[in-house]
Amino acid sequence: MLTVLGAFAAALCLHAQNPAPSDAAQGLPPRATPADYQIQGKAGSVTIAAEFDAHSVPLAEGPLTTNDFVVVEAAFFGPSGARLTMTPENFSLRINGKKVPSPAIPAGRVLKSLKDPSYEPPSNSQLGKTTMNTGGGGRGGGGQDDGPPPPPKVPIEVQLAMEKRTKKASMPEGDRLLPQAGLLFFEFGGKARTAELIYDGPAGKATLNLQP
Repeated sequence: MLTVLGAFAAALCLHAQNPAPSDAAQGLPPRATPADYQIQGKAGSVTIAAEFDAHSVPLAEGPLTTNDFVVVEAAFFGPSGARLTMTPENFSLRINGKKVPSPAIPAGRVLKSLKDPSYEPPSNSQLGKTTMNTGGGGRGGGGQDDGPPPPPKVPIEVQLAMEKRTKKASMPEGDRLLPQAGLLFFEFGGKARTAELIYDGPAGKATLNLQP
């Protein structure tokens, strides 16, 4: 008994020293039923529901955008007590009838392209006045107008917050109790006219015709 208790205490200590990262994928809260998503499909006894979000990244804190990727919110539903081993690698997306579908990519590859449409940077007006009053900065002097200053960069803390929220909302991985939901990302920078979400994994196979 003492040996078992000792091992249990050691495991708890190890977990405390190595907690799960706060930005690890946790997914999104699944909606009440598969019918609450645009499209549903069956893979064995599991129902896959999905919604095409184009270049928008839907998050509880407010949507973000990305010009270089498209986003699909997907969810798994199953019988009571059902579990499923999940990974984004089981998904691909056929866009505009392309012969070879695009594989889902890790959320980490999307992060640098994220933008927050609600973010309002500090005004450039004062910076513009300062630039005009510096005497031209070596371009002939005399207060020559070099045009408006470049837009200010998004502060690093704002970027990190966007990246953390996006990682956490991505599709969870590993053996999970259903239902589960999360975001899938696919590299595509244009306008999608048609999109087919393809699942090929432990639950079986399914193709969902999304609505771009």
